[in-house]
Amino acid sequence: MIVKRITQWLLVCVLCAVGSRAPAQVADVYEPLPPGAVKLEGYLQQYITHSIASWNKGVVPYDSLALLFRNGRAFFAQGEMWGKAVRSGCMFYRYNRDPGLKKILKQTVADLLSYTRENGSISCSAPAQQPDGPGGDIWERKYVMLALEGYYTDVEADPAVLKALVRQADVLLTQIGPPPKARITDLGWSPNHIESSTILEPLMRLYRLTGYQRYLDFCRYIVETEGGAKGENIIGSALLGKDPARIGGVYPKAYEMLSLFEGVVEYYRATKQEKWRTAVMNLFEKVKEKEITIIGNGGGDQPYHPAVLGEAWDYTALEQTNPDIQRMMETCVGVTWLKLCSQIFRLTGDASAMDRIEQYAYNGLLGAMKPEGDGFSYVNLLNGVKTNRTGWGGMISNVYVTCCNLNGPMGLAYLPYIAVMRSASGPVVNLFNAAAASMMLPSGNRLQLQIRSAFPQNGMVRIRVHTTKKEAVPVKIRIPSWSERTRVTVNGTTYKAVPGTYLEIKRNWNNDDEILMQLDMRCRILEAPRGSNRKGDHFMALRAGPVVLARDENLDPHYNEPVTLVHKNGVVAAKTVNAAGTHYQIIMEVPTAKGAVKMVDYASVNNWNGTHICTWIPDK
Repeated sequence: MIVKRITQWLLVCVLCAVGSRAPAQVADVYEPLPPGAVKLEGYLQQYITHSIASWNKGVVPYDSLALLFRNGRAFFAQGEMWGKAVRSGCMFYRYNRDPGLKKILKQTVADLLSYTRENGSISCSAPAQQPDGPGGDIWERKYVMLALEGYYTDVEADPAVLKALVRQADVLLTQIGPPPKARITDLGWSPNHIESSTILEPLMRLYRLTGYQRYLDFCRYIVETEGGAKGENIIGSALLGKDPARIGGVYPKAYEMLSLFEGVVEYYRATKQEKWRTAVMNLFEKVKEKEITIIGNGGGDQPYHPAVLGEAWDYTALEQTNPDIQRMMETCVGVTWLKLCSQIFRLTGDASAMDRIEQYAYNGLLGAMKPEGDGFSYVNLLNGVKTNRTGWGGMISNVYVTCCNLNGPMGLAYLPYIAVMRSASGPVVNLFNAAAASMMLPSGNRLQLQIRSAFPQNGMVRIRVHTTKKEAVPVKIRIPSWSERTRVTVNGTTYKAVPGTYLEIKRNWNNDDEILMQLDMRCRILEAPRGSNRKGDHFMALRAGPVVLARDENLDPHYNEPVTLVHKNGVVAAKTVNAAGTHYQIIMEVPTAKGAVKMVDYASVNNWNGTHICTWIPDK
């Protein structure tokens, strides 16, 4: 034990001597609070608890996933599975500091490191076959690196993990690059090999951890020489404002494109070259406008890219009522969209990025989770059978493992990460779920926020401020874009709340001062977008606050019959019904010309038994 600790100490000394953390050239507007500083309760917490217990600490076959790096893969990119499972586990541990979860993670990381190849790589491909493009070798190594980085930063700063990361990256640098090395855009299973370039994100994170210039140089090769894909400079196309569905030719793969741009954000932070920020923001705005549906996710199989199985950008915001769509809104897309929105929010403070996170979290993300908590739907539909477990993946140790039921928990793990954050001077409240948050102020005083609410079941939010010393601190609170009439008061003083912005309340806070918010949860009609394939049909949807409502065949056998909604200026006088004793979170009686119909929150609809949903309602 003594020899081991001396060895670890010497390794740390060597790493410190040859490299140190590289400071960002661009400071973020907002930052996450330290590990364990935010505790959610109630609505969101029940999903998080269920997922951790049933998936991360439940059925995930960590041993079998790690063994792929010793025995080889059964099908392309199978090695991503270990990295994704461990990545979400590390993010959950950052949140709850669960010693049982740490024990699981520590053991599986040790197992993985024991399978390091003789050339220093951790790969499902033997050194003689590396870099294995068709096998998905680079994509797999990306997720190994992301998981190990998550473990090192959020679980335990083990020098052996950092050493493994450096060796993994250095092997990659000997194999890939300008000729005579293999070009990164020649490696991969897809037509344009975009997936291999997504290793940009973990390499940039490793550059930040070590300060090694060679990693930034390699990332410059990916961004500025190769452009992210074969046959098209994808990053350059975003810089020019090209629509996502037209980027990448026949393969505008949504998941991988978003993942690549997460790395571009990190590259911008390190280089401070404004064109990379512009490229990211252009893509963000285009995806918001052209691809995101009412439940906050995007991608589809009709009408432009049927061969990509519902995983391509396809002008989905316009096409979301297209009756020909069979597969759309891959969970991997939604979670990676959430993560990119988090990056953009931290970087710019753009309130619309947090609006989009909320939209996906309360609808698409929770709506994809299995009732048992042990997985997520691969794709989701708005009308039809909502959930679909089939897609890339396979059976491992009697568990059906797909990319999406591995990625879903990562989306849940991000919610406490962004629920309450901080600016340079004070707290920033982003989500209204019941929670407690604690932070140290620049003055050295500690401030705590206690959020009490049943949101989104109603719109009353109470935020109690606890301070160790009376101090003037700006507290920022998001005013959602959907809340047209938000009332905010502190001790009888009313503050003006503008939808789609952050309200800053700066005052001398006394201990136990309370902010009262009443959000506008009125039920509103959403008109169907006009895409290219409507066949003369007219559809409407309903949203109460951020929550999309739907008709469920399990509750209503007439779920898909046309109705005429009764409304005044687009506002429907829906009545909330007690959902106690049911599996629904929200039930509403919605008035129609022929009497009330019951509608429920999209997320609660359980179609895993093959029953149907109707979110876009045919208008009689």
